[in-house]
Amino acid sequence: MGTRMGRVFLFVFTIFVLSSAATELYPGVTTSAEPSRDSIILIVTQIQRADFEGDRAALKRLHDKLTPIPENNNLASRELYWRGFALWRRAINGFNESPTPEDLEEDLTLAVTDFKGAIARDPAFAEPKIGAASSLGYLMYLHKKDPTRVQELLQQSTPLLKDAMTAAPDNPRLLWVLGPIRWSSPPERGGGQEKAIETYKKGLEAVHNQKNDTSDPMEPSWGEPELLMSLAWSNLNRITPDLNAAEHDAQAALKLVPYWHYVRDILMPQIRAAQAKALLPVSGRA
Repeated sequence: MGTRMGRVFLFVFTIFVLSSAATELYPGVTTSAEPSRDSIILIVTQIQRADFEGDRAALKRLHDKLTPIPENNNLASRELYWRGFALWRRAINGFNESPTPEDLEEDLTLAVTDFKGAIARDPAFAEPKIGAASSLGYLMYLHKKDPTRVQELLQQSTPLLKDAMTAAPDNPRLLWVLGPIRWSSPPERGGGQEKAIETYKKGLEAVHNQKNDTSDPMEPSWGEPELLMSLAWSNLNRITPDLNAAEHDAQAALKLVPYWHYVRDILMPQIRAAQAKALLPVSGRA
């Protein structure tokens, strides 16, 4: 991860992931006013794969295919969550492109709208609160030079994050979002690099404890690869890097998602470069 992306990591509530897949990889979904549950699940699966493989166009297209069913609040809340998820991840992906896309704010704003729609349909559903808080964090980063706007966004995100922490303190996805906050917060406020790493490890423990739970494809269950990626990034970028741990965590993430473009094509090369540099004699270092 370059210096600019390192700064992004410190300012936002979530760590980034990439996606890149061709449009033709997503055939066979027909749209209708009231899609079947099976067709919705197929779109959700495609969104998750596109997120890892890296295609912002696919994420936008798949977002637009999800049309909430007014008569079913539970299903509609899940559809709205995954709509928000698609744009949230589409924006995160955009932070890794050069030049930076100009539609990041639009994506994040619409993601917040979808997440809030999911909350309205099911106020007890913690997942969209996590996604909305993270999306608002990215918006704060985009507006970091405008203190008034940052404060407005913070006032929206803080209660969402607090609600999620109260309702689901051990939620792996919440802990993934909290990690960067811990990383960039001073120790006197409960932060620091070690605290962030501890948060990610707690998230992984929660994932493993939930392994035997019955999983509905419409219910968010992602998190393990993301937590491993965040641990790898953290071990690479901490004050005293642990390059062996960084490689181990990155390889573990790739074992779960071999096609993850960010880890495979960006993070692993950065780890390899750091390892090579560490082996250079002192006189050969910059």
